[in-house]
Amino acid sequence: MAAPYTSALIVGTGPGLSASLARRFAREGVRVAVAARSKDKLAALAAETGASTHVCDATDRGQVEALFAALDDAHATPDLVVYNASGRARGPIVDLDPDDVARSIAVSAFGGFLVAQQAALRMLPRKHGAIALTGATAGVKGFALSAPFAMGKFALRGLAQSLARELHPQGIHVLHVVVDGGVRAAHRPDPADNPDSTLDPDAIAETYWHALTQHRSAWSWEIEVRPWLEKF
Repeated sequence: MAAPYTSALIVGTGPGLSASLARRFAREGVRVAVAARSKDKLAALAAETGASTHVCDATDRGQVEALFAALDDAHATPDLVVYNASGRARGPIVDLDPDDVARSIAVSAFGGFLVAQQAALRMLPRKHGAIALTGATAGVKGFALSAPFAMGKFALRGLAQSLARELHPQGIHVLHVVVDGGVRAAHRPDPADNPDSTLDPDAIAETYWHALTQHRSAWSWEIEVRPWLEKF
């Protein structure tokens, strides 16, 4: 069966979950575009998946609009958009630099709004498409010394819930994925005596694809993924 999407855009691309998503989408024959603040680390992924690479600061309205316009010009207007960027600033509340906090919230939440807005503008006339926003444990549970990340991820979750209520009846699937746990990486492998104690990014990507291909009579607006032994 043909994939329900033709072109995907992943904003906030790195070597972890975003790369796994790009590979998973490409495997279904979906044309992929990836965007990050720098293209330096995207060459290998582009060679592997055939993805086009783009420079974009997701907190900058002009850059986000230019990114989508470039995809329009390339006849690659995305009908599947994933926002996977987030910002962190850690420390005691009395020590946090307000400028760092503002930047963290902008990356985690405001950038998600800018990207979702441009996606919706293109999907609404067709009454088709999907917008996925990557959340975190911090979006449902604020931890000590992590107020900026919690504020940003709580805001992103609110954005997703609001968009789902607005856009689902118009044919656009909005999905918020709570990644509840550490994501496995080359620099952070599972201990030999504790396998599968972190989330495999390829497994997360598989869950995204299953959710994004749900029948519209049973759409989820939010799902959680966590390792089998993660406490919650």
